[in-house]
Amino acid sequence: MLGLKATMLVIDNSGALLAECVNVLKTKTGHGMARIGDEIVVVVKRARPITAGAAGTASATAQAAKVRRGDVRRAVVVRTKYPTRRPDGRYVRFDDNAAVLINNKKEMIGNRIGGVVAAELRNRGWGKIVSLAPKVV
Repeated sequence: MLGLKATMLVIDNSGALLAECVNVLKTKTGHGMARIGDEIVVVVKRARPITAGAAGTASATAQAAKVRRGDVRRAVVVRTKYPTRRPDGRYVRFDDNAAVLINNKKEMIGNRIGGVVAAELRNRGWGKIVSLAPKVV
C-alpha cells in the first residue's frame, strides 16, 4: 500500500528512474492508499540524462527521454512491498515499490517494461502492461 510521499522505481523506458506519489486516484477503500493496479499521480524525482551531443541523429530521437525531472505524471502501481492476498490464501510481496508511467488516456508512455509485475494487474484492466512484462508473478 502506497500513500503520500511514497517513492518507487519506474520500470518502463520513459526516461524516469525514481518517482514520488503525490495523489492516489479513485480508491474505493484503503483511505487514500494505493495497491497494485491503482492509478496514482507522481512527480519524477530522478530521470535519465538527456544527451545533447547526438540531438540530430535518428538514434537520439528513438532513445530520447519522454519525461524530465520534476514532471507530474500519472502512473500505475505494479509492485508493492506490502503483502497482497491472493484468492487461494497465499500472500505475495515484492522487494520494492514500482510503477509504470501512463498518460491521461491510460496509455503507457514507454513501450517496454524492465522488470517483474504482479498478476493482479490483469484483473484490474491493465492487460497491456502484463503482456509487455518479461515476467509475471
